[in-house]
Amino acid sequence: MDPVTTTPSLSDQSAGALRRVPVQERSAERLGRILDACAALLDEVGYDGLTTRAVADRAGVPIGSVYRFFGNKRALADALALRNLDLYVERTAARMATLRAPDWRAAVNAALDEYLAMKRTVPGFALVDFGVPSGGADANHQVADRLGGVLAGHLGKPLDDRVRRALLVSVEATDALLQLAFRTDPSGDPDLIAETRKLLHAYLAPTFD
Repeated sequence: MDPVTTTPSLSDQSAGALRRVPVQERSAERLGRILDACAALLDEVGYDGLTTRAVADRAGVPIGSVYRFFGNKRALADALALRNLDLYVERTAARMATLRAPDWRAAVNAALDEYLAMKRTVPGFALVDFGVPSGGADANHQVADRLGGVLAGHLGKPLDDRVRRALLVSVEATDALLQLAFRTDPSGDPDLIAETRKLLHAYLAPTFD
């Protein structure tokens, strides 16, 4: 199945990363261009080479427009990471909605496949995904919480502490394994990805079966 493509709206989490939340369509469009420019430059020069001036030039906006929303490049990358998470959750939910019946294995496969698709195709995602490199922020808790909500909706079951803990462990393990897979092969080592999928199914089976 081809990846579902959709443009996410500005979530409460993403809005909280901004100095000022855009209220007009023109301002929101400018913010989008700034984040798009940030993503493209991350792929070209990396996080260390990223500057707010370069982002402004690439986006075709005055430097003051960047500082209207962001205090520095770390804030820019943080906002991009949150936008990535919004998009990931929307894509994963859309894919789960196409499943014929509630099926936790198929839902887990959908979540993994959407992450892989974004890792390979979304600008800036390969470097930042859901958190700034070496930023120290515990992005995996956010990922587990957001995915848990989507999975609960798909299965029609509430999330208890046991399920939340299992999902957090799954996200942490998957993060480590996929980092290894993409260090081994820029497109993601297929054998390591297959082992990751196998591990997820085996670990989560006692929780969901």
